[in-house]
Amino acid sequence: MDELRQPPFLTIVIPAYNEEQRLPPTLARVAEFLREQPYASEVLIVENGSTDATSQKVEEFIEQSMRPDDPFTMHLLHSDKGKGNAVRHGVLAARGEYVLITDTDLAVPIEAAARLLPPVQEAAGYGIAIASREVPGSVRHDEPVYRHLMGRVFNLLVRWFAVPEIHDTQCGFKCLSRQAAQTIFPLQQIDGWGFDVEVLYIAQRRNMSIVEVPVDWYYGADSRIRPLQDTVNMVTDLVRIRRNGRAGVYDDAASQKEELSAV
Repeated sequence: MDELRQPPFLTIVIPAYNEEQRLPPTLARVAEFLREQPYASEVLIVENGSTDATSQKVEEFIEQSMRPDDPFTMHLLHSDKGKGNAVRHGVLAARGEYVLITDTDLAVPIEAAARLLPPVQEAAGYGIAIASREVPGSVRHDEPVYRHLMGRVFNLLVRWFAVPEIHDTQCGFKCLSRQAAQTIFPLQQIDGWGFDVEVLYIAQRRNMSIVEVPVDWYYGADSRIRPLQDTVNMVTDLVRIRRNGRAGVYDDAASQKEELSAV
């Protein structure tokens, strides 16, 4: 499919690791959503070290399901392993005026994108809009009690260590203006799950506006989260974020990962 001539209004970034089963129906749902929108868009699927047929499934979808008159393009990208790596790679490759990050499982339905985009959020002084499972008006569907409790404990640590006043940093549905994205993501250091907190920490450090938007969120029994191991890893990332902040790693847009080893 030929590239759209003008930069799109929206870029959707989907990190994908071993998603051969969940990805095809997700891409079909995203495609149908974008076909109904009045703006041009692009979808970037970022495969990051998969050992299954994820890449093949994306290529097959693009070849077999894209239409000549579609108001969006779809591309397969590759990054090193790690969700943080995949998201950063996709965001920095994005051409859209706004960049939406979403998980493959669509735990937040793609239709909720309209709630995170202008003009809905313009009144808030739009910089970053994040889906939230905790602010008034949000609804969690089918989530086990233990998962909710673990999330609340982790959020207390997040607000203490890194990002005050944000009630849900880990919901994988976030939208940034292109300017905010291009400022934040070159500074990102964390490759794993803790990148969400880091991105918001950098935004607050740069005095960017962040608005939490209530959404319906649907728990999936096949969630890739490993509750104990990933919680430990994310707490370690919180300490790392604080250390990076004190060392000035997030203050210079030219910062590279090698700087951390010198601290």
